[in-house]
Amino acid sequence: MRNILQLVKSARITINGKYSGEMKKGLVVFCAFTDGDNDETIKFCVYKIANLRIFEDSDGKMNRSLLDVGGNLMLVSNFTLYANTQKGRRPSFDASAKPEISKPLYDKTVEAFRAYFPNILTGEFGADMQVELINDGPVTLTVSK
Repeated sequence: MRNILQLVKSARITINGKYSGEMKKGLVVFCAFTDGDNDETIKFCVYKIANLRIFEDSDGKMNRSLLDVGGNLMLVSNFTLYANTQKGRRPSFDASAKPEISKPLYDKTVEAFRAYFPNILTGEFGADMQVELINDGPVTLTVSK
């Protein structure tokens, strides 16, 4: 499982041309899956992301988690995170798990995050999505297992 985290001031998502939701301060998490990912992988990554101390405290240091600051979370599936660009000019997506594997893992990830963030905003697996965000910092990190 590979996750790209972007600390944001705000974000909004449109799915298949229809407005789906927006959020204020928090994290936008783009996630992708590869063969071998399982419930343990999801548990590890979700816990790590929810508790990662990347928000500023009163001294301006990255010392608070998304849970600590009561921030928002948007989760968007993005199989392109496993693109291989080593050869040629066209990316290969062979390392991305097939949809029949990825979709159930994505659904489980949404539910795992919902335990921490009941108002999670999500994309729709396999849909055409536009994500607008204002990156704060900018802070962009990866979390994978």
